[in-house]
Amino acid sequence: MVSAVVLDANGLMMPFQFSVNIDMELKRLFGDLPVVVPSSVLGELATLKGPAGRGAVALARKYAVVDTDLRGDDAVLDVAKRMSAAVLTNDRELIRRLRAENIPVVRLRSERYLELSEHGVD
Repeated sequence: MVSAVVLDANGLMMPFQFSVNIDMELKRLFGDLPVVVPSSVLGELATLKGPAGRGAVALARKYAVVDTDLRGDDAVLDVAKRMSAAVLTNDRELIRRLRAENIPVVRLRSERYLELSEHGVD
């Protein structure tokens, strides 16, 4: 049972690259589950330039930030495991690692809606 949704940098960039409202889509998929961002993801986003990077940082700050000493995909994977959470990402390498751990993945489909795939199935 999923208890939260973890957003990685890739997921936080989606609204600025495609016409998708991740808040509405996550609510459609999960109802009112908490949405969280690992602290290292905020640091990663802060290095991005341009309006999309600034927008993604502002969006990330809307959600609860979970402290982690890990970086990148390791941080996302760790937070998802600790919280029994699904992860929003389209990062292929991260998806491979999440599936190996049977962590549900939320992906962008057709550049306009999110879809949940659980336990290694697509």
